[in-house]
Amino acid sequence: MPLGLYISVPFCRTKCSYCNFASDVFSKAVFQRYVDRVCADIDRAATAAEQLGAAFEATADSIYFGGGTPTVLDIAQLERLFVTASQNFGIALDCEITVECAPGTLSPSLIETLRRCGVNRVSLGVQSFVDQEAASVGRLHNQATVLNDIASLRAAGITNISIDLIAGLPHQTAQSWRHSLKQAVETGVGHVSVYMLEVDEDSRLGRELIAGGTRYHAHFVPDEDAVADFYLAACEYIENAGIRQYEISNFARSEHESRHNLKYWTRQPYLGFGVDAHSMLPCRATPQTAIRFSTPDSLENFIAERPATVTPVDQQAALEEMFFLGLRLNRGVNLEAIALQFGDRAANESSPLIADLATSGLLQREGSIIRLTTRGRLLSNEVFERFLASSGSAK
Repeated sequence: MPLGLYISVPFCRTKCSYCNFASDVFSKAVFQRYVDRVCADIDRAATAAEQLGAAFEATADSIYFGGGTPTVLDIAQLERLFVTASQNFGIALDCEITVECAPGTLSPSLIETLRRCGVNRVSLGVQSFVDQEAASVGRLHNQATVLNDIASLRAAGITNISIDLIAGLPHQTAQSWRHSLKQAVETGVGHVSVYMLEVDEDSRLGRELIAGGTRYHAHFVPDEDAVADFYLAACEYIENAGIRQYEISNFARSEHESRHNLKYWTRQPYLGFGVDAHSMLPCRATPQTAIRFSTPDSLENFIAERPATVTPVDQQAALEEMFFLGLRLNRGVNLEAIALQFGDRAANESSPLIADLATSGLLQREGSIIRLTTRGRLLSNEVFERFLASSGSAK
């Protein structure tokens, strides 16, 4: 099965206050050292997989440049990453090649470089079409910048465009949220992602919210009930516009689902390169099991070539993943497929939990298919934890 390749570029122009990713603002002096290291890892990917006992497929049908902001790299550095990937992997003719971009970083020369390198999909981190909301979390663009970038990409022939939005930003109201949804739909893009603001200690805004402070506009963040309402409003508005929800946070027009992200949710093999990049490959000896491994989540440790964290995925862990990854998708989980892969016992043991979650209004079952309800999507983490706890007690 062809691989998905993920290349992490953890550099940004500014660090957004809500961001809990392993990305930050670094001196350009480190960019080349980083690219050198990533390219070296790509060159030795086959050897590394062999040493881990993983099956290695040298063909890729999706490549995803994420971040951070990959487009802050120099053109020559970006080109080198593309060339190194193509030298080490057979790139399928219909390969989906995505680059994440911050609005305002797409110069004409950069867009031409992306086009020349085969990029056919761009994900724009818009977050909000309301200038005050975007500025409050450290974004450097405004609505006009976003619309100009979309027009420029289309003029260059890159028409598969995705927009990210965040429900729950400071100063956001039902009215301003509807404006962002309306603008996203009216751009005609093929894909929209809607995320609810995460409140945790891994971001400056999250820490301030937990502390009850006022820095980073924390006192203007909507409450949890409002954020949930915004998410539900987005689901309804975007669906009614013909952009169908296919995953908890993702909506797409026909044929515009993210092929790369679907690999994660359907447990297809993928390889990640760069800071905090994750991989999953089937075991060479027992293909029904897998190996997950991840690189260090700090730039310093990555450059220093600290070893990857390796996690074997046995059949029990694979079963758990089938549930909590598969349930992210609107199409849900097929219990007949579970039984075929893991045996009737595995499917039967989950029946009491499924019934309980259905009674609670978090799951619905149609024949052999189970899927999250609308309420279940809002409380998806709770549902996933129940499956993990249930399978753990059955061991």
